[in-house]
Amino acid sequence: MNSIQYDYKPDHHVRSDPNKYRVENLRSEEMILSLGPQHPSTHGVLRLEVVSDGELIVDVVPHLGYLHRCFEKHAENLPFNQIIPFVDRMDYLAAMNSEHVYAMAVERMLGIENDIPKRVEYIRVLVAELNRLASHFVAIGTYAMDIGAYTPFLWLMRDREHIQRMLEWVCGARMLYNYIWIGGLFYDLPVGFEQRCREFLVYLKPKLQELQELVIENEIFVRRTANIGVLPLSMAINYGCTGPVLRGSGLRWDLRRADAYSVYPELDFEIPVGQGLVGTVGDCWDRNHVRVLECRESLRIIEQCLDQLEGTYKRTTDFDPQAFVPKKIRPKAMEFYARGEGAKGELGFYIKTDGKSDVPVRMKARGPSFHNLSVIHELSRGALLADLVAVIGSLDLVMGEVDR
Repeated sequence: MNSIQYDYKPDHHVRSDPNKYRVENLRSEEMILSLGPQHPSTHGVLRLEVVSDGELIVDVVPHLGYLHRCFEKHAENLPFNQIIPFVDRMDYLAAMNSEHVYAMAVERMLGIENDIPKRVEYIRVLVAELNRLASHFVAIGTYAMDIGAYTPFLWLMRDREHIQRMLEWVCGARMLYNYIWIGGLFYDLPVGFEQRCREFLVYLKPKLQELQELVIENEIFVRRTANIGVLPLSMAINYGCTGPVLRGSGLRWDLRRADAYSVYPELDFEIPVGQGLVGTVGDCWDRNHVRVLECRESLRIIEQCLDQLEGTYKRTTDFDPQAFVPKKIRPKAMEFYARGEGAKGELGFYIKTDGKSDVPVRMKARGPSFHNLSVIHELSRGALLADLVAVIGSLDLVMGEVDR
């Protein structure tokens, strides 16, 4: 039986008081449920205060701060080049993407962005897209498990393991890499990596088709996600949603195209968007479908990077990936902001310097998961309690980006 989105608007849910849902303010038929923070569907460290009227959700109030990542304060006490291991720990499922954006931000601030060798840039994009695949595999696999399907999770963790082993071969770590440095890379690719990566692409292409048939086109999955958690495009923009959450609502907005950074302008790939093929545009199904389509586009990007790394920018004996890594980073006094497309959306860094120190005066990270989480109460009001977990999972939250 398909779930239904009810047009339920209790008379007091728009009050501005942040403490409106105190016990003494509840109506007799309402109750407060606490979902998390010790709950697998809330990613372990998110608490949702759910006000319900029977099986219907009146409101959802997210409570943050259980992870205490403290990235910004750590960054304000470290030199720029020592911040990278802490960048890894925000979106720990897509650390290469975060490193890429941070390194690019500091390079732009220093004015050395155009000095980075093309081989370095293609390697950065290659490992970032591999990590984007791994992140989307976790998002889709855990989402399927959240709503009752266990097999897709096992299949996607199996395929993600191949990516983790390749990235471990590159830099020695499986999740927190410290590989993309300001001005370069820690190491060049190991000998034979390109061939191993091509073999993986040949293996993965039919697996993505299996994923499409097993999950996305599965009738039970469609009935469980179509017309659930509908996010209108105007609302997504107003709340600052980005990444697959925004594109699932129909806007073709991707910073790899819009800001054209690194070597992305030289690569051919599409920006998938939600089209409401089985329900309303911007529902839970659309957001997951966009992630699967993005996995296909990441494969295209990786293939083109491999072509360049084995052709025009192939390895040479005198190539040094650390040749342009600055020994001391002491930028002039300024305020600077740069952004890039992480696995969850727009990841940005605001940096303030005083011109005297190699430590930033202020470091502010714009985590896409934080903004995507902020819309959850809009998606949940009037829905069934059984659909709340489906809504949470469709946003693909990583709490390291929220409690940063």
